[in-house]
Amino acid sequence: MQSFENKTIRDLARECESVDDILSMMKVLFKETLQLVFEAEIEEQLGYSKHSQLGNNSGNSRNGYSKKTIKTKFGNTQLHIPRDRKGEYEPQIVKKYETSINGLEEQIIALYSKG
Repeated sequence: MQSFENKTIRDLARECESVDDILSMMKVLFKETLQLVFEAEIEEQLGYSKHSQLGNNSGNSRNGYSKKTIKTKFGNTQLHIPRDRKGEYEPQIVKKYETSINGLEEQIIALYSKG
């Protein structure tokens, strides 16, 4: 399956041919949603968006990503958590050292289904 950008749930559902396709789509949808939340969180903390000139000489800037694997109902999911140079960024949706999340999958899928 490809990226879900600019696609609705109906568009994605039309691409599914089996239950396995649906589960795969939901896993990727869940992962992409979490990645977007992490990006929004670090933007909020740093005060500027990715690739913005405001980050130059700001004293703290993005510093790549660290990998984290969490256990979900869809199986293990590997996430890329953004980092900042000063180490001040603390993810809020999936906290540091958390390895499983309960119920978050259903909440994200419900939000997507509502549009």
